[in-house]
Amino acid sequence: MPTDDDRALFMISVAAELAGVHPQTLRMYERRGLLRPQRTAKNTRRYSPRDVERLQRILRLTELGLNLAGVERVLAMEEQMSAMAAELERLHARLDAAAELMRREVERVERSHRFELVPVGRTQMIPLGRRRRRA
Repeated sequence: MPTDDDRALFMISVAAELAGVHPQTLRMYERRGLLRPQRTAKNTRRYSPRDVERLQRILRLTELGLNLAGVERVLAMEEQMSAMAAELERLHARLDAAAELMRREVERVERSHRFELVPVGRTQMIPLGRRRRRA
């Protein structure tokens, strides 16, 4: 389900104004694959707040001296890191669930042996006889 940040609200002129760039810059970024605005039925570009945030991120990176190829690379790595972080969260949740299952199983087994096993201290051991060495 799309969030409010994903709803395409802004026409190209509004998105460009929010970012402080010319609309032609947004078209160029779209051609390069840096932005992917949604399209209306009449093929008009619509930008979401998330698109505007991404645009601002692109502008910050170019202000730092990166060219568009570098920006593409950084954005791809950031997306990859986000995907990896989400996967790590899923794996942690699975690990926690498995640990809880293991803890419950250990408790169950310990409860089932409570009356069957009797702890014996070293001093209570009974010798069964001497072992003979074979020659």
